[in-house]
Amino acid sequence: MLSTASAAMALALVLLVWWSAARGVVAVASAQTMARPVRVGLLSSVGPTEYAAAADAFRQGLRERGYVEGKNLTIEYRWAAGKPERLPAFAAELVQLGVDVIVAHALTAVLAAKGATTTIPIVMVATFDPVRAGLVPSLARPGGNVTGLAYPEALDELSGKWIELLTELVPKLSRLAVLTNADNPSHGKRLKDIEAASRRLRVDVSSVDMRQLDLDKALTSVGQLKANALIILADPLFTNQRQRLAAFAIDKRLPSVYAYRELPEAGGLLSYGPSLAAFFRQAGPYVDKILKGAKPADLPIEQPTTFELVINVRTAKAIGLAIPPSLLRRADQVLE
Repeated sequence: MLSTASAAMALALVLLVWWSAARGVVAVASAQTMARPVRVGLLSSVGPTEYAAAADAFRQGLRERGYVEGKNLTIEYRWAAGKPERLPAFAAELVQLGVDVIVAHALTAVLAAKGATTTIPIVMVATFDPVRAGLVPSLARPGGNVTGLAYPEALDELSGKWIELLTELVPKLSRLAVLTNADNPSHGKRLKDIEAASRRLRVDVSSVDMRQLDLDKALTSVGQLKANALIILADPLFTNQRQRLAAFAIDKRLPSVYAYRELPEAGGLLSYGPSLAAFFRQAGPYVDKILKGAKPADLPIEQPTTFELVINVRTAKAIGLAIPPSLLRRADQVLE
């Protein structure tokens, strides 16, 4: 018979062998898990050229969390390129591919993704009114499979800021044209915000609602309004057509305002709003949390707290407009 000491040593040896084997199994399982690249779907209404900077920011946000495309990360890009009717089929493709997460840009893309799956996590980017749109019951506890980043609820204040900027540029501003997209479910509320802010500043508002993707007809209508300035509501289709919109505003000598810097970079006058690149970069941490086990239902929806003012002084000169020095000093970027 074994002595007590020998038995203890034998038991310790057995436990050591078992522990080492268990560690080996865990290590193999972990290696196998890490060997499989994460697969993320990116679904957007615009095209890759229009949002190249935003896509770079998204990849940067993922790199900061240790995900590198081509190594441990595969991104399945689906760009609708200004044709929102393609989104449902693209969303279905991503579901069939078995992506781990879908990152959907703008409300139309999020609605398409949610219509395609109730189980794959969806991270929305730059979405208006997710509660009003029925995507989530609340921002604090979204529930379901959708979370991410949305515009601030107090967008009426942003609308008022656009008009204040225009009155600085055009002191005798009396009539404002607003270009909206009939297919964007958030534009009705945005237009009401603008109308309310305009009444306070005694500015008349005339809106043109683009229908059936007929931008030519919409711009003809805008040109007939004899307005002093133009607000173009944020929409992926308008971003996709930003050079055309900027050229139209210059031709009509209309000071134009947009939410994103993409318009002044394309030749529009100015933009004031959140940074699209910042939106996309912040999607990276959401993806990381979900891949590490967090549930979208428990991840609060974030809203931007900082906004950027971008002014194109070349365009100002082209339309015969002098930018007040006080406004130039407040700009985050001046394009010359």
